[in-house]
Amino acid sequence: MGMTRSYGESPPGSVHCDDIETKEKNLTEVTEFFLLGFQSSLDLRMFLFCLLLVVYYGTICGNLLIITLVSTSKILHTPMYFFISQLSISDILLTTDIVPNLLHILLNNGGTITFMGCITQLYFFGAVEALECLLLTVMSYDRYVAICNPLRYSSIMTSTLCVILTIMCLLLGLSGSLIHLITTSQLDFCGSNIIDHLFCDVVPLLELSCSDTFIIHLEIYVIGFPIVMVPTTIIVVSYTSIVRAVLRIPSSTGRQKVFSTCSSHLIVVSIFYGTIFTVYVVPTKRKTLTMSKILSLLYTVFTPLVNPIIYSLRNKDIRKAIHGTLHKCRIQ
Repeated sequence: MGMTRSYGESPPGSVHCDDIETKEKNLTEVTEFFLLGFQSSLDLRMFLFCLLLVVYYGTICGNLLIITLVSTSKILHTPMYFFISQLSISDILLTTDIVPNLLHILLNNGGTITFMGCITQLYFFGAVEALECLLLTVMSYDRYVAICNPLRYSSIMTSTLCVILTIMCLLLGLSGSLIHLITTSQLDFCGSNIIDHLFCDVVPLLELSCSDTFIIHLEIYVIGFPIVMVPTTIIVVSYTSIVRAVLRIPSSTGRQKVFSTCSSHLIVVSIFYGTIFTVYVVPTKRKTLTMSKILSLLYTVFTPLVNPIIYSLRNKDIRKAIHGTLHKCRIQ
């Protein structure tokens, strides 16, 4: 006996159009995220707010001072200080991408950010971090040429080459982050929209996505590995050669004088790569969420503040430029 089915009744195993629309709606339901920040007492959040506000103000002023001095002081018109000024620009961009929204989050014990706002913040964060990584590499090469090949330094590190290297660093940072932006923006977020972090970073976003993130994880390694490991290798090789060259100098005074020209850069490199590797290389199971947030603050907020302090306190040329500028202001 055959089975009968009335007109309009769905066959067994069929899916209604309404069900498909409901599923599609659920996949695109998340249009904004809620950043938790530091979930703590009001007093602690107000303390952090005031601290970060002071740090942000100091970062902007300190890095603007470096940029102004390099632009106006003739004694700082050298490749090394040109790259330092570019690093200061990237520090301003990085802290401005993170801190204003973080201050809002601290005031309100959390804050919402749109999907496009989150992706935009992630893009500029990734681009500036890659730019800083590449700039530090170029600066280590500059120190290598200055110490290991001083007679040819002026002919190798020309102003044209410095500009070309800076543009290449910028383009590599922007293009690498753009590729990651395109794939991340195509993820589906259909569950929770709460990000337990200070800003939109790649790891918390991937944890929230209900899409298959294998391709993006693979992309992170394929793109991130050369951007991080190749510069790291160049820096290590450059400073190995620098140390060998310094050790060949017979007098201790001469060794100290030569090494002092690159000690500031070595400190900045150590701080930058130390925090980056701790956050992204050390397994997350060994770190609590609070520890991850504190480490993120180190390289996004405090490192941009420390950089101009290190370069100004440990560099006699910048100190001379500051004194010269102050002297001109007094005369006027």
